[in-house]
Amino acid sequence: MADAALPLVPRPDHVPPERMVDFDFWNVPGSQDDIQLALRQFQQSAPDIFWSPHNGGHWTVMRSDDIDVMHHDYDRFSYHCYSIPKKPESTPREIPLECDPPRHTALRKPLTAALLPAVVNRFEPRIRQLAAELIDSFVDRGECEFVSEFAQVMPICIFLDLVDLPRADRDFLLPITEKVVRGRTAEMRLEGEHDLHDYISKVVRERRAKPGDDLMSVIVNLDDIDGRITEEDAIAYASLVMFGGLDTVSAQLSQVARYLARNVEQRRDILANMWDERFMRGAIEELCRRHGAGSTARLVTRDMEYKGARLREGEMVLVLHMMAGLDERSVPDPLTLDFRRSPPVKLQMFGNGPHTCPGAVLARRELKIFIQEWLSRIPDYEIKPGTQPLSVTGLVSGMLKLELSWPPQT
Repeated sequence: MADAALPLVPRPDHVPPERMVDFDFWNVPGSQDDIQLALRQFQQSAPDIFWSPHNGGHWTVMRSDDIDVMHHDYDRFSYHCYSIPKKPESTPREIPLECDPPRHTALRKPLTAALLPAVVNRFEPRIRQLAAELIDSFVDRGECEFVSEFAQVMPICIFLDLVDLPRADRDFLLPITEKVVRGRTAEMRLEGEHDLHDYISKVVRERRAKPGDDLMSVIVNLDDIDGRITEEDAIAYASLVMFGGLDTVSAQLSQVARYLARNVEQRRDILANMWDERFMRGAIEELCRRHGAGSTARLVTRDMEYKGARLREGEMVLVLHMMAGLDERSVPDPLTLDFRRSPPVKLQMFGNGPHTCPGAVLARRELKIFIQEWLSRIPDYEIKPGTQPLSVTGLVSGMLKLELSWPPQT
């Protein structure tokens, strides 16, 4: 979350008035009801690339073709800084995300290998058992607060399993990650980062001294350009993997749970076909397309003109790849979820090109397992009467609170 006190940036001389839009990514009108539809208002009304005076001043793209360009063209649009406001150059890079090829390619290979479909297949029974245990812990109550009781817990437990750490550590880590990701001030975020650094650094040192066969041991001992990765970079890598497997998946799970609570016919369609693998592949792709959660930024590497806009070296571009699936130029009737859509839409929410998310297979599997285990136990549910879901926009746009209820189970 951006600092509310951050001043607006005056419009630069090279930005014409018609390309300036009052767009604050962390405070989007209407996002409490539907994050994607709120952002789509800007996608439909603003220029394809526009400049915002908020959050340090930056360009923004929301259209599928522009998102695709910036996924692939790291020569002009670098990942050297992936967030807004722009970080000071002295800030350590979050590797491997804030690296461009060829270094990025080498650094992400072990992570990609550790999350291949065959590996996820072997891990699936543990994911399914975890999902079932979490749901069974509250199903008889007839209600739950979905974000804190399921959406946040499931991904962090899976991460802890992958890196061979005790699941009980989640009680310590969840409040820290909330500070880092959603702290309202720089001081709160910094406090969370220090606490996380203390936790992760101890584990990193142990796994560098005595590696195992877990994911953490692999990434903190991999070969960099000049030999084994440094301890500082290893800590940054481990922290990034943790956030990638936690916040984005939590946001996806929560938004899908809310959608199925509101859309009874779609939920019943899934319930009737949720053990049909072909149907579920299409359903998962459509749910992911409609409920994208992540966005990243790019650093402009040189002066250029892009779609008539004059960009300057050092400026930032916010790339809302979560919105590619709602672009009618590439997706017919994008506001309709068609679980049997043919051909399926090429997803952008997990990225494309060299920075494609290595955890995409695992994220899809977690979503599928959640749906199957949840609807097997709770086929009919709703948003708890008298409550209002609480959402938030940001580099990961998701939900802070979602109260659900259902009839007594037999």
